[in-house]
Amino acid sequence: MKQAHKRWGLGAALILAAGTSLAMATPTVASAAPSAGATTANPPCTISASQVNTSARAQGIGGIIVAAGTSATCQDPPPPPEPAFNGTPPLLFHGSPPICVPSSPCNNGDVMMTRQTGPLVITPIFWAPAGHPMSAAYEQIITTYLIEVALSSGQNTNVFSVLNEYYGNNGQIRYNARPGLPIYDANPLPANGCTVESADTTKIYADGSGYNACLDDNQLQAEVDSVTAARHLPHNLSHIYVLYLPKAVESCFNPGSSASTAGGQACTINHQPTAAYCAYHSEDPANAVYANLAYPIYQSPTGFTCGSDSRFPVIESPNHNPDADTEISPTSHEINEAITDPDTQTGWYDSSGFENGDECAYIYGATKGRPGALYNQTFFGLHFLTQQEFSNNVFNASGGTAGCVDSQRAES
Repeated sequence: MKQAHKRWGLGAALILAAGTSLAMATPTVASAAPSAGATTANPPCTISASQVNTSARAQGIGGIIVAAGTSATCQDPPPPPEPAFNGTPPLLFHGSPPICVPSSPCNNGDVMMTRQTGPLVITPIFWAPAGHPMSAAYEQIITTYLIEVALSSGQNTNVFSVLNEYYGNNGQIRYNARPGLPIYDANPLPANGCTVESADTTKIYADGSGYNACLDDNQLQAEVDSVTAARHLPHNLSHIYVLYLPKAVESCFNPGSSASTAGGQACTINHQPTAAYCAYHSEDPANAVYANLAYPIYQSPTGFTCGSDSRFPVIESPNHNPDADTEISPTSHEINEAITDPDTQTGWYDSSGFENGDECAYIYGATKGRPGALYNQTFFGLHFLTQQEFSNNVFNASGGTAGCVDSQRAES
């Protein structure tokens, strides 16, 4: 049912050229090429992420992390200085009255992690079917990070504490998380819902490999619903399911071609005009709040990245596992956004459609450690590098000149 109303309008956003007002305020990001079906040798570096987010929200998808540009046409080393924020803050609450697309999940302005919802259970789903292995180290680092986030509940020392300043119609958000038991999903991949173009079978990842499968959003929703039903796990505002796709699996919004933006198609990083995103969150028709975390792409021959090489000369890996360390930041981004905007329509976002994570995408702030292993978040002695999160309080107190912070402590 969701597919029927969800997708209109994004195609136009994906082909907007560089030179919008956003281009002056954000790190370089990937752009769709102007013609469908053509490969992109030197892709433009910017699209209007505000238009992408606004159009996507009307279709039931939120918090799209737009891929950053790293090719020579995008930036000369070193990368440009970090902006204070990306969008057009402050964040505004869209819950009185709620405005939702007909037949989409609508939480009427309710958010996650309030006294009414109770603690937020964060459950990772590692989808690693036969032929698409996922390393134990990758799974362990991500799982450890989520456990540390939960164990730090109530503290004001990390980006999740910034959530405390936001609220919904069901009360004030309180940083209070619990780790869900990880799901190691060995279900086979379904038949391709979207196409894998020949140009995308190589030169996607840093090692030169590419895609051999492509799944659309409806297929991802079906997998989340399947594995949670098998384990009798609830779908409500007390649970989020973070779906980690294996390497070599492309994902796209819509079924069908991944080579054309027709019908609002957008995909993970590829050599096509649809190259757009690294991750997103949504709520499916069965009311499962979920996030789609594609396998991390960085140092890519495409000239696009989801990693810290958008900002630093090398990929930063404080845990000596570039795949897992790269995936931590979009994980933080999507969980933070889902908490403040679970139905992607009635929560917190600015006048350009940017959510709290979007405002600070690829903005890391001050870091510690040595180059190649820089970090900005510490949980019980363990180090991670994540983007910052947006604080309306800091934005207002600064007179609109700042907003991205590492923690609630940074607000004082």
